Amino acid sequence: MKFRYLLILLVACFLFSSCGKKKLRFVTGGESGTYYAFGSVLAQHASNNTDLKIIGIVGAGSQSNINEIQDKGAEFAFCQSDVMSYAYEGKNLFSEHGAVKNFSTVASLYLEPVQIISVDSNIKSVADLKGKRVSIGSAGSGVYFNAMDVLSAYDLTEKDIQPTYQSFADSVNDLRDGKIDAAFIVAGVPTTAVVDLGATRSVNLVSLDEEHINKLLASSPYYSKIVIPSSVYKTANDVTSVAVSAVIIASDSVSEDDVYKFTKDIFDNPSSLVDAHAKYAELSIEKAVSITNVPYHKGASKYFREKGYITKTK
Repeated sequence: MKFRYLLILLVACFLFSSCGKKKLRFVTGGESGTYYAFGSVLAQHASNNTDLKIIGIVGAGSQSNINEIQDKGAEFAFCQSDVMSYAYEGKNLFSEHGAVKNFSTVASLYLEPVQIISVDSNIKSVADLKGKRVSIGSAGSGVYFNAMDVLSAYDLTEKDIQPTYQSFADSVNDLRDGKIDAAFIVAGVPTTAVVDLGATRSVNLVSLDEEHINKLLASSPYYSKIVIPSSVYKTANDVTSVAVSAVIIASDSVSEDDVYKFTKDIFDNPSSLVDAHAKYAELSIEKAVSITNVPYHKGASKYFREKGYITKTK
């Protein structure tokens, strides 16, 4: 009888393909966001196709995700490239408690533009925000520091605007109600909140000019130039801005072999992942290896080296 139960257990392990697999936690984002949805797809695919069991778990944002890595609450995490840089250098969001160095880059996946949204067609430039009521993200958030970077490139400070400190949802509501003139939103496009706003109001996106983009890129290497096509939000023209990257990071405690397997599964399986989530279509090896200010994990670097790309490691 005992043999029979053992046999049943072994068959169950084989069928469900999870018994005996090494379990690694991947902290993503809120359940309604892209990080969670896309991260869950990547985790499930790797679990089905490697000898790893990647467990996608809900996260509370980039800063919190890095803290999870530091506190050994996860082995992998989604993170914005700017917040990752803040942690590694011990500044802005991490200035109080100091630098976090126990993680490495796995891959940059897709871009999240800094979107300056307005319902006032007279606001055509960042310079036009002077004196206006502008939402610059929750106090101390990643969006807040993005807003400060962009304003600084135009020689503006918090004192030059009438700042409010709001979430995406509150910003959009106040734009709709005319309580503010503009809002900074940092997210992949199309952003649902902005699409919803466009259903009731004429949405205006503010472009950054080449001179100030170059100034910003020179001081903050975690940004990239990006063009948001007019078709995304039905705007009159394409919009030029800067963007941060959505990046997967890994704890340095994860083995080279395990990170290699996860990285390989993400980038070697377009046929089985391209229809699973829209963001997969934005992935490329060139983008994946574009991070310059935080070293890559040796396992990720091994995979990219096989593809002909050299990345900096610790």
